[in-house]
Formats: sequence, structure tokens, C-alpha cells
Amino acid sequence: MELMQAVWLAIIQGLSEFLPISSSAHLILPSEVLGWPDQGLAFDVAVHVGSLVAVVAYFRRDVVNLSQAWLDSVFVRRHSPESHLAWYLILATLPAGFSGLFLGDLIETHLRSMEVIAFTTIFFGLLLAWADYRGTGSLDLKEMNWRSALWVGIAQALALVPGTSRSGITITAALALGFDRETAARFSFLMAIPIIVLSGGYKGVELMGAESVDWTLIVVGTLLSAVTAYLCIKLFLNVIQRIGMMPFVIYRLLLGAVLIALIWNQAI
Repeated sequence: MELMQAVWLAIIQGLSEFLPISSSAHLILPSEVLGWPDQGLAFDVAVHVGSLVAVVAYFRRDVVNLSQAWLDSVFVRRHSPESHLAWYLILATLPAGFSGLFLGDLIETHLRSMEVIAFTTIFFGLLLAWADYRGTGSLDLKEMNWRSALWVGIAQALALVPGTSRSGITITAALALGFDRETAARFSFLMAIPIIVLSGGYKGVELMGAESVDWTLIVVGTLLSAVTAYLCIKLFLNVIQRIGMMPFVIYRLLLGAVLIALIWNQAI
């Protein structure tokens, strides 16, 4: 893999991990249009580590407070809104964790096609538009409960299907449940921490002894994805209440149309 490819893929990962767009669709486009080879497992782990660093850095106070509150709830039986939220995040992680463990290889083998990615990019984009339009937006993070967390977690499991977008589907679910846009995005981003740890750890185990590593590309990928993801989170949370989800919906529809055009071009 060339340095320029590493740069672009790291930026794409940093942007698409937290915006409600499809990372799979963005990663397949350079491969199809420019003929880039697969980036390899090591680089995939590196850019996910970068995304993890970004979200932990941005929510560092939340991470410290939630971790401390969770430990207090476990060892001294002292419960608080923060400890409840920590347990809700754990609960919301379970569906995707188990689905990835038992269905990940099946999905990777049979559903990672351009046709599937084009369909899911468009379909879940329209679903996001519906949730943003129909959602009441009356609930905030203090009103999160275990039922809502579980529903958002089940939605997150759907993100295993390429083209869905993890942040997109979890924000969609939270909006549909009546949470406001900022709360939906915030809970989605906090959910990213345990799921990236799990997926990154799983891939890291697969990586051990599997391939030689170009450490220059690994460092570039990690740093660029971290910086891009951090800026993306900051900007998204600052503007989401004002602009809504429609710009991302339109973008997904256009992206899906490009993928359909590529499929059509390959068929003729």
C-alpha cells in the first residue's frame, strides 16, 4: 500500500466513523475507481485505534466520570445517573458484540458486495430522514433507560451489514425513540468506545503473526484517523441541532446513486 493511499483511507475512516454516512461505501469507492488494493488487517486495526483515541480524547471527562461511577456501583453499591448511563452503554454493546462474534464471518463473506452497500446506503439514509422528521426530540440523556439503550444497541448490531453506518443507525434509533439530535449523537459516540475496543481487540488477535507490518503507514494511519475523527466529532456536535440530518441523507442518496452507476457500468 502506498503512502497516499494510507493518507486518504485514514481520513475517510476518521470522517465516516462518526458521521451518519457509510464507511464501507467510502472505502469501496477508491478500490473500484482507482484500483487500490485492500489495505490489510494491520492498517484496519490502526485506523480504528485512531478513531478510539479521538472519541476517548473528546469525551475524556465523561469517560472518567462514567468509569468511576460504574466502579462505585459495582464495589460500594453507590448508584447515580452516571452509573446508570455506564450500565446502559454496556447493555447497548451486547447485541453488536454477540452478533459480531457469531455472524461476523458470515456477513463478511456473503454481504460485502457493492450491490448490498448501495442498497443499505440508500435505505438507511431514508430511514434516518424519517426518524429525524417523525422523532419528537423531547428527550435528553438524563431520560435514557435500559429499554431505550437496548433498542439502540439492537440497531447497532445492524451496522455489521456493510453500508449501514454504525453512527447512522444508532442515531436513527435514538431519534425514533424521541431523543433530541445532540443526545442521539452523543450516546452513539459514547457507544463507539466499547464496540471499537471489542472489534479492534478481535482483529488484533487475528493479526498476531499474520502479516508483516509497515510501521510508517501504521503511524500515519493512526494519527490521521485520530485527528480527523476528533475534528469530525467536535464539528458534528456543534452543528447538528441547527442543520439536522437532511444534509447527510442527501449525501447518502447521492453516494448510493454513484454506487449504482458503478454497478451498472460493470454490468454492461
